[in-house]
Amino acid sequence: MSPATTTRSETFDIGGDLTVNRLGFGAMRVTGEDIIGRPADEEEAKRVLRRAVELGVDFVDTADSYGPGVSERLIGEALGDPDDVVVASKAGLLRNREGDWLPHGDPDFLKNQVLCSLDRLGADTIDLYQFHRPDPDTDFEASVHAFAEMKDAGQIAHVGLSNVTVEQLETATEIVDIATVQNRYNVGHRDDEDVLRACERDDVGFIPWGPMYAVFQEGPAAVLDEVAERRDATPQQVALAWLLEHSDVTLPIPGTSSVEHLETNVAAADLSLTDEDMAALDEIDLRA
Repeated sequence: MSPATTTRSETFDIGGDLTVNRLGFGAMRVTGEDIIGRPADEEEAKRVLRRAVELGVDFVDTADSYGPGVSERLIGEALGDPDDVVVASKAGLLRNREGDWLPHGDPDFLKNQVLCSLDRLGADTIDLYQFHRPDPDTDFEASVHAFAEMKDAGQIAHVGLSNVTVEQLETATEIVDIATVQNRYNVGHRDDEDVLRACERDDVGFIPWGPMYAVFQEGPAAVLDEVAERRDATPQQVALAWLLEHSDVTLPIPGTSSVEHLETNVAAADLSLTDEDMAALDEIDLRA
């Protein structure tokens, strides 16, 4: 058997003071079909959330646009405002019944949304509040200033960004401390490798959304299947384990509406990949 890779860090300090296990939970899928409305079984959705915490997940990520409002409300009802779980949310996207995600970075809108998020989560302060997506019709710095004002007001503890470039990250950092960046990233999609490296440089958490999308892509899927067979694991577990091994600042947040799938995902934190495995998975990006 090939030697195991270097032991990875199991935790990360968001903003330097919120220590979380690096495999979290993304709460987008606890809503209704197409991320709109209530789930078919709200009690089951709450059971998934509670089970995640029981399994040691202490970082839960959501957004005001998931539902809209549904995911935040369910988290508030299922978990309350726990001291031992970091709850992150986002603002900056509008959601309509046609399934569109519409950027909306107007500062007044953002300041209104944090009040809604606080109410739905049942929290006095949101641990991490993220700007969901830059709005081409609103000055980026003005949007970030709104988050800085929320932090100054004690409504949020830390500020995060999502779907940003290195330049936007650096611009925002001049306005307020940035604790995390959440961009699309997985073993088969590494367009934002430069953003990840910037986060490593500045000890900023990097939350890769769509962490398992590569499982369904023709090229990556074959390699993931091969490694999974060698490790007696699922391709999804391998995709998550690669993210954890690839960088000590990554905070994968796989989401699901199923307790069974949740338990399988969480088990990925204990999956060790060998140097041979990592080399095969790293090469996926070179083939793209």
